[in-house]
Amino acid sequence: MGTGFFGTIEKIPFKGADSTDPLSYRFYDPDEVVMGKRMEDHLRFAVAYWHSFAWEGGDPFGGRTFDRPWYDGEMDKAKLKADVAFEMFKILGAPYYCFHDADVRPEGRTFAESRKNLEEIVDYFARKQEETGVKLLWGTANLFSNRRFMSGASTNPDPDVFAYSAATIKSCMDATMKLGGENYVLWGGREGYETLLNTDMSREFDQMARMLHMVVDYKHKIGFKGAILVEPKPQEPTKHQYDFDVATVYGFLRKYGLENEVKMNIEQGHAILAGHTFEHELALASTLGIFGSIDMNRNDYQSGWDTDQFPNNVPEMALAYYQVLKAGGFTTGGTNFDAKLRRQSIDPEDLLIAHIGGMDCCARGLKAAARMVEDGALQKPLDERYAGWAKPEAQKMLKGEYSLDQIAEKVERDNINPEPRSGRQEYLENIVNRYV
Repeated sequence: MGTGFFGTIEKIPFKGADSTDPLSYRFYDPDEVVMGKRMEDHLRFAVAYWHSFAWEGGDPFGGRTFDRPWYDGEMDKAKLKADVAFEMFKILGAPYYCFHDADVRPEGRTFAESRKNLEEIVDYFARKQEETGVKLLWGTANLFSNRRFMSGASTNPDPDVFAYSAATIKSCMDATMKLGGENYVLWGGREGYETLLNTDMSREFDQMARMLHMVVDYKHKIGFKGAILVEPKPQEPTKHQYDFDVATVYGFLRKYGLENEVKMNIEQGHAILAGHTFEHELALASTLGIFGSIDMNRNDYQSGWDTDQFPNNVPEMALAYYQVLKAGGFTTGGTNFDAKLRRQSIDPEDLLIAHIGGMDCCARGLKAAARMVEDGALQKPLDERYAGWAKPEAQKMLKGEYSLDQIAEKVERDNINPEPRSGRQEYLENIVNRYV
């Protein structure tokens, strides 16, 4: 029996591209086979518990605009929120969800009380998962909202906050393990600084690395088979986040010997805030061997803030999923909608429509990307551009068989005087536009 929150809506159907029904999928058909795999298995959609059910619609200039029946309550309201959440997962046909601990359980007066509340709701989630077949893509800990974390969690100057954070992470890893989660994410919401006047950066890096090493050690101790993921973010809320982008995080992992244990959960909006494109961050993570999962949303390009809007730009999605497919696709990762309604979109139906539109947009992007891969539309010109490196002499240079002075001698002896060749950017952009 449903909660009634979404009225009489039971399941969003696939009706095809000609549909004008806002409560239908036009492009997302979970059973459609793309490159030999069902679309659902490619995209692995997940709903973000925090934005969809915990966020109240506030902004820096105004408070709650959403009126949800589970706000301002204890365990009974937390369970009602879970009932509505899993009902929505089933209505959408979303195979996964993601959560922070603070999203799902009431805050206790002590850590022990908060932990017990989390364990109770995890037991409830386990029953809901069994009833619905919906699975947990990843869990994480909220180490940023409470005032105790105002100076960071693992990077905090107070060792008691470090200890509290470690205990919180352990409880969330236990919860993720119990629910069969396929990844565990660390999002350093306040791991950074406001001013170097009161910050010992070297000390804070060492603290953050110690925490991450403990997380990896605990993963192996409990036999967690999923991936440990770090989510890069350049700024907001701190002036400078230590996990600025994929390259910065990789440098940190290499410095502390963690590059073979940790992968990336990459968000579209964070990539934009870092001054990159989403496909850049995805391609770099793949190149470095640390690609894991994605948070799908978009930013308002007129704003310097993380607006977390649902995706609606198909060309952007096509280029993103092109990089995902080139990386071999998702293994434990997936597409989590780290996106929220606009604070004026107050109706329950708006929550469904936002996800429907985002899922359709991703489906169109995936299909365009798959056609580009299958046709070699971008790979063939790329191979042609680098074809010279397949020649024996070029391979010898690359393998270190020639020294710098030997190469210089060869350039003079053979009168090597190369002419530049076009990069054909506009031609390639036009190719992409043919597919989207």
